[in-house]
Amino acid sequence: MFRPKRNLKSHPEKRWQQRDRVFFGFGACHILAGVFLEEMSVEGFYGEWIEPGDGFRGTHVYATNGVLAFDFHGYSYRDNLLSRYWKWHQEQFYGWTATVIAVDFCLLDTSELNKRQHRGPDQYFGDPIPRARKFINSHRMPCERI
Repeated sequence: MFRPKRNLKSHPEKRWQQRDRVFFGFGACHILAGVFLEEMSVEGFYGEWIEPGDGFRGTHVYATNGVLAFDFHGYSYRDNLLSRYWKWHQEQFYGWTATVIAVDFCLLDTSELNKRQHRGPDQYFGDPIPRARKFINSHRMPCERI
């Protein structure tokens, strides 16, 4: 895992200029998952949200069908994503814990996102939706690689 530069959240233009993996991995993962769910014709995928325990950071949203997952790493096995995520956060933050919950709201709805302390797509320096589309389209489904 990698971490973005400190205090980047208060500089929207600098944040926007980060590489896609950093941008979608730290602050726009919900946008990436939302675009994936709305625009990919992949049956059975839904959003999941890693919600850290009280007093901890480390929220993350991704698309999954329960076996495969898609996030800023591209496609991976869901279990591997969760294992990697838990391991890294527990090494960085003593006592870190979280709950995985199914997303029950639109990941591209600004009002719903703001209720959960996430930015909506219209609250970034640029429009993240075309950027997410491009990122998603640069990754092929694992079954397409055969």
